[in-house]
Amino acid sequence: MADREHRFAGRHVIAELVSVESELLDDEEFLRRALGEALGAAGATVCGMSSHRFQPQGVTVLAMLTESHASVHTYPEFGAAFVDAFTCGSTADPELAVRLLVRALDASVGQLRTLRRGTRPAHALADPVS
Repeated sequence: MADREHRFAGRHVIAELVSVESELLDDEEFLRRALGEALGAAGATVCGMSSHRFQPQGVTVLAMLTESHASVHTYPEFGAAFVDAFTCGSTADPELAVRLLVRALDASVGQLRTLRRGTRPAHALADPVS
């Protein structure tokens, strides 16, 4: 039996952030730092980060986590961003990570949903082969 940290389960938070200053949403270094700090404070372990600044504006930041992944994709022209945070196990809290990112961006939340994923044991997912 897998221990609690290594079971096939996780939480996936998807959010739309609105009312954000366009300058922040176009600042690649700020977004990398803000996402990394939010994830760390929420108990996640960042093992890699990649980002890309689009022309004429917008940034995507991807964080690979020991627990899974997180991302931010910005739309400065709308003062908005999409955020995605998925963590497996229970050491990291993706909801807290998103709330901390909302605070760092001084944003409002347009929508936020948490999906519980993989709550059944992995062996229960396989269909028998006839």
